[in-house]
Amino acid sequence: MLNPRHLRYLWLIRRSNLFDRDFYLDANPRVHWLFRRFPERHYILMGEEAGLYPNPDFSPVAYLRHNHDVAKSGQRPFEHFLRAGRHEQRVTREHSATIAESGSAVAPLRGAGINQNPQAVVIHLYYTDLWDEFRDRLRSARFTFDLYVTLTEQRPETEETRARIAEDWPEARVLVLPNRGRDIYPFLHLLNAGWLDHYRAVCKLHSKKSPHRQDGDVWRTHLTEGILPEGETAELLERFLAAEDSGLWVADGQHYEGARWWGSNLERCRNLLARLELTASADTLDFPAGSIYWLKPAILDMLRGLALGFDDFDIEQGQTDGTLAHALERALGMICAAGGLQILQTTQLRDLQPAPSRPAPHYVSAFYLPQFHPVPENDAWWGKGFTEWTAVSRAQAQFDHHAQPALPADLGFYDLRLTQVMGEQAALARAAGIDAFCVYHYWFDGNRLLEQPIDRLLEQADIDFPFYLCWANESWRRNWDGLSGEVLMDQSYAPGFASQLARSLIPYFNDPRYQRPDGTRPRFVIYRPEDMPDPAAAVAEMRALWRAEGIGEVELGAVLFHVEGAHPVAEDLFDFWVEMPPHGIVTQDDDYLYGGARGNRMAVEVPGYFGGVIYDYDRVRARSQDPAYTGQLPAHTIAGTMPSWDNTARRGSAAHLAWGANPIRFERWLRELRTHRLPHSYRGEIMINAWNEWAEKAVLEPSAQHGRGYLNALRRGLGPKVDQS
Repeated sequence: MLNPRHLRYLWLIRRSNLFDRDFYLDANPRVHWLFRRFPERHYILMGEEAGLYPNPDFSPVAYLRHNHDVAKSGQRPFEHFLRAGRHEQRVTREHSATIAESGSAVAPLRGAGINQNPQAVVIHLYYTDLWDEFRDRLRSARFTFDLYVTLTEQRPETEETRARIAEDWPEARVLVLPNRGRDIYPFLHLLNAGWLDHYRAVCKLHSKKSPHRQDGDVWRTHLTEGILPEGETAELLERFLAAEDSGLWVADGQHYEGARWWGSNLERCRNLLARLELTASADTLDFPAGSIYWLKPAILDMLRGLALGFDDFDIEQGQTDGTLAHALERALGMICAAGGLQILQTTQLRDLQPAPSRPAPHYVSAFYLPQFHPVPENDAWWGKGFTEWTAVSRAQAQFDHHAQPALPADLGFYDLRLTQVMGEQAALARAAGIDAFCVYHYWFDGNRLLEQPIDRLLEQADIDFPFYLCWANESWRRNWDGLSGEVLMDQSYAPGFASQLARSLIPYFNDPRYQRPDGTRPRFVIYRPEDMPDPAAAVAEMRALWRAEGIGEVELGAVLFHVEGAHPVAEDLFDFWVEMPPHGIVTQDDDYLYGGARGNRMAVEVPGYFGGVIYDYDRVRARSQDPAYTGQLPAHTIAGTMPSWDNTARRGSAAHLAWGANPIRFERWLRELRTHRLPHSYRGEIMINAWNEWAEKAVLEPSAQHGRGYLNALRRGLGPKVDQS
């Protein structure tokens, strides 16, 4: 029963709005059900004396320890804080030892990870007395893995613990890091250094004691045993890996849902997600709680794309909410949702039934741009030494979190006159599941541009570069869109152009690397057939010449462009059509986030000087599978997709860009294409726009932000390759 003093205290607590009911009940799940309706009463009668936190930032024990006058007076700590302490800015919680702030940068890791087993386990061991518990749990789980352990520097027991780990687990890799970012920064440090690359999945553990919770040790044990169940770990891990639509595996009860779990983390989470072109809503939230879980590579690639480092994380002060680490925990749920991936709990995995397998493509192509070397024409039009890289490196962000400039990583600012670069590109593409590059071919009534890369390739038979050509038959114009502005190089279609073009292609057709996807016919694609004065006559003229010259039949295709040309083309004129997102897909008001009829709907502020358009990448992904859209495509269309789109490098503040593009959404698009589009796609093929359109940010090549994230997404999203024999 509450006495009069208790009632006055209760009135004070309620008036203050500083008692967090949701936090208190979550942190103390053993509170009797009678008190769960009135948690303030539980706190007054027994919680405060037991040292329970009334909100994430107030520890009764710490308050008394740091405020001796309150302890000597016998006053209740939270009551004193509400009456006087908050106005006096008294210390309210324990402050863990902080690192020296001079020279806070952490040196990059040297060497590489272990990579002897298909999966890895990462433990952050702040509380070193828990090593034995984790060691025994891992041994009893009975599955193969590489072990990484991170310890906290400037602690007397660190070196002793390192020695114990080396004795108990000689193969483990142990790293000592500053006390920053709890378990999250050490994990990201390993991830960003590439130590966690190439694993099928990674198990993240940490020595969680949660002093703000009544059941900290019980909670940690539940979290750990839930994802490392004795005798079941190997079997459940295989189920998790086989579930193509899963991203995280957590213990039972650790998939939290509901906006009440935002705490004080919403704005920081929004800022984090904006780095990945994702958004968060105040009204919804679901995420993996407890920071102990299995992660798939798709999630790891997104975390790497955040590019978070040591200085991004809060100085350690014993915070129980509101830090970057807390925000990132919630962001994981949004990342999963963006990729169409589930957060699975252990019981769900046990009950999981195998999903029907998705078909895999027979053949995968990607458009390839050769404009990465100087030519006299570009020198004259744009300045000496101009290449695609010139525009790419000068691009400027147009608004907050606009990821420009988009810069290369592994291959650097290459020059395609060095033909070995093309071999390196092909090796990366092949490993990710691409069969061939569809290389743009610039031919203007016998005049060639940007021909050096492909012509030099013909001279070097030892470079494995599978390709076929796409005649980019647009006139070149000052504004880069091929539709308006000053004409730099005109496509005039002089009499006899079709035969002349067809004859010029024969040396390429005869190269053994030139692709015949059906095993017989060389493939050739025309970008804008509607621009030819008489498309049917031109195609007939080309085919006749190839037959006469002994080439035989050619598999002839055309691109589905978004602007109708002057000379309509019969649907059956070509053997196939190529879908080329975003062309022809962005058509409705709801597709536009900025610059459309519905005004500015961007989650970030766009300045008034920006005169371009921004559309929703996720809407493009969904629309590409909408029957209302696919139903009007020609028969024999190759299904297309794109990793991203943003031509800021070419058009500046007048750019067109797709907001919301990232590796996990690209991977989702690929999975959905395999389900909904591939069965009807020409020869079971997929076309990607593009491999290296850097000035339009339609890029699969390794980038400064995402590393090999898009290539990894492509490899996973395509599934196992189908044998064409």
